[in-house]
Amino acid sequence: MQYEWSNINDIAIELSEKFPDIDPQWISFPDLHKKITELDNFIGDPNKSNEKILEAIQQSWIDEFI
Repeated sequence: MQYEWSNINDIAIELSEKFPDIDPQWISFPDLHKKITELDNFIGDPNKSNEKILEAIQQSWIDEFI
């Protein structure tokens, strides 16, 4: 499955699987953005993200982490 920015939950699941030792509560948005755009299945335009999207992905990742 390939992901765009709108696939918030799928991205969060992939991040939690790829980076199980990272506590997403403390990740910076620039670092989060980098990790998302470097996911093998991510095909979204790196320039189309914004703080609201990154915040939603981070929250979903936190929910997966707990």
